Amino acid sequence: MRERTKVFLVDDHALFRSGIRSEIANRVWIVGEAEDVATAVPEILRTQPQVVLLDVHMPDGGGAAVVTGVRDGGGDAAFLALSASDAAVDVIDVIRAGARGYVTKTVSADDLVDAIRRVADGDAVFSPKLAGFVLDAFAAIPVAAVDSELAELTPREREVLQHVARGYTYKEIGARLFISVKTVETHVSAVLRKLQLANRHQLSRWAAERNIR
Repeated sequence: MRERTKVFLVDDHALFRSGIRSEIANRVWIVGEAEDVATAVPEILRTQPQVVLLDVHMPDGGGAAVVTGVRDGGGDAAFLALSASDAAVDVIDVIRAGARGYVTKTVSADDLVDAIRRVADGDAVFSPKLAGFVLDAFAAIPVAAVDSELAELTPREREVLQHVARGYTYKEIGARLFISVKTVETHVSAVLRKLQLANRHQLSRWAAERNIR
């Protein structure tokens, strides 16, 4: 039997959070919840969920601000946006911030649990319509500029970069690539040097801005 995925809920509507709990709490492990960015970021860092289920629109910054705050704080949770909005700008903004998926609040409980598990496993999850927005945004990125920077990296360094962008810890990256944590650290250091970045959090933002996942 699969171990329950640790989930944190972020939404400014208490009734909606209660509804999500009643629908999925028997299939995932809900470790906490918050109604705003200021509360969400420190609680996510404290509880260390695998997946953060978050709304896009909140009074003090919304889903993208939560993602950025957690990443800047060293958190490695995966983010799944759950919103009433299916506007392209909302989808693109939160994905560029670092979310791994986006589903609307019309999703069924079964499909939501499946999306949570898939995001926890490293997949990207979107409905067909929303996936089109993401593909359009990706197509608009100047490929030549991205390629010229990535060309500086070895194939293994690119693999490590992708895993860092997906939010994996060094230990998890080592396990997935069958290399030691020390080797992962060496590769990350090389990537940072070649891309002229200072730390892992800057690297995650660099990858997110280029939709590297």
